[in-house]
Amino acid sequence: MTTRLTGTPDDADLARSDSLAREIFSDIANKWALLIVEYIGDNTLRFSELRDLVEGISHKMLTQNLRMLERNGLVERTVYPTVPPKVEYKLTESGQALRATIDGMCMWTQRYFDHIEESRRRFDA
Repeated sequence: MTTRLTGTPDDADLARSDSLAREIFSDIANKWALLIVEYIGDNTLRFSELRDLVEGISHKMLTQNLRMLERNGLVERTVYPTVPPKVEYKLTESGQALRATIDGMCMWTQRYFDHIEESRRRFDA
């Protein structure tokens, strides 16, 4: 069940170019955000662990995407008062719900990988 806390129906309308829903969709529909959510999964990970798991992501891109995911309430960031500071990331309830969708996309990709690869070969020929 989805709980709406605030906002108007127009805010949730993906068809409207000025809707908050479109802004949120734009935030989370990028390869790095999807991979970060997938790799965090049920875990609690430190920044360096995430950077090692998400092959090819730069320090800057990981930082930007983690901040965006935190801003949107999908990732919870915990800072421990140690020297050097220890920072951990885990998915919130809404982040876990998004992960279920991403898992479906991953299964779809695996199921249709050969078909897509063959279609690309035919198209590019």
